[in-house]
Amino acid sequence: MNKIDDSEFADIYFGPLVPTTGFLKLFELRPYGDGFLLRFPPTTEPEHITEFKDNPKIFEVYKNYKEWGKLIGVTSAAALNEIIVKGKINDFIDITETFQAQNYAKVAMQIHKRKNVKVVLIAGPSSSGKTTSAKKIALQLQALGYNPHVLSLDSYYVGREKNPKDEFGNYDYECLEALDIPLLNQNLVDLFDGKEIDVPSYNFDLGSRYYTGEKMKLNENDILIMEGIHGLNDKLTPLIKPEFKFKIYLSALTQLNLDDHNRVPTSDNRLVRRIVRDANFRGKPAAETISMWDNVQKGERLHIFPFQNNADAVLNTALDYELPVLKVYVEPALRAVKPNQPEYTESCRLLRFLAQFDAIPSDYVPKQSIIREFIGGSSFKY
Repeated sequence: MNKIDDSEFADIYFGPLVPTTGFLKLFELRPYGDGFLLRFPPTTEPEHITEFKDNPKIFEVYKNYKEWGKLIGVTSAAALNEIIVKGKINDFIDITETFQAQNYAKVAMQIHKRKNVKVVLIAGPSSSGKTTSAKKIALQLQALGYNPHVLSLDSYYVGREKNPKDEFGNYDYECLEALDIPLLNQNLVDLFDGKEIDVPSYNFDLGSRYYTGEKMKLNENDILIMEGIHGLNDKLTPLIKPEFKFKIYLSALTQLNLDDHNRVPTSDNRLVRRIVRDANFRGKPAAETISMWDNVQKGERLHIFPFQNNADAVLNTALDYELPVLKVYVEPALRAVKPNQPEYTESCRLLRFLAQFDAIPSDYVPKQSIIREFIGGSSFKY
């Protein structure tokens, strides 16, 4: 075998690099599945490798999605751009939406086969599409003869007077203690016993709970759907029998790469989703969303990721065509970040990343697509 001369091999990396590999002192290489894992320090803790925690369910979903990408011949931004340029994007959108709908249908069938499920708990990190997923699961369950009801975890906040604060003195709405666990569990026990409950609501402006007079009672073939970041944590529902609960974990695991050696980070996909949603529905500029992203991810590491393997099913909410759609919305927001703002570097990085994708008009996006949760125009009511 002839030895390859490294000097004759050239490759492109989409971002800054160290001068030589000798600078890279901290990394870990370990066998995993049919390949290996290359692990390196997170940006939040650059001085050491964190403890390895296996997530086999997540990996299996990602692996299946990668294999599906190979099967349809779209694994990179270049392949997707070629479809866009050739005017075949409508067919590709139909294929990807159909594939995702099949996965929702499989999970609904898992729930149906369990027979005694009374509540479906849906959890996932920020911008993973929890609200739309709850509605899609509800539709699939209706097709199987169920009558779904939605109970919002947001309605069970303890109120501003009792809400814990973080180390900076700010209200921590993401910790489990921010929810009225006793009231929630009593309501669930009453519902499963056939009793009627008063459905609570929460006023975020006043920071207090109130009641509108809405009632809820579960009859035969009724099933409850709840979504929120603590759905997989059994401390949320300690009084509910395990066999009554079906837990779903959501993540936006994109299988697309920029090329053979440059992947698309899942966190970037979610950050782009969140910037678009915050700008469209919450009036927040991109700089504000970027500035709070580290804190959002910190909350995910504390309250969501440790419970991933508790899920009965994992759903991938990423769609391979979404970044070309989202770039139409996010690029103007990113360009509005000024050079003197701390978020300017990150906005430039995201703009360089999105430049690898050709744009797709939002008119092509189906009305029930999960992307509509972020860009608007959904046939679902939120």
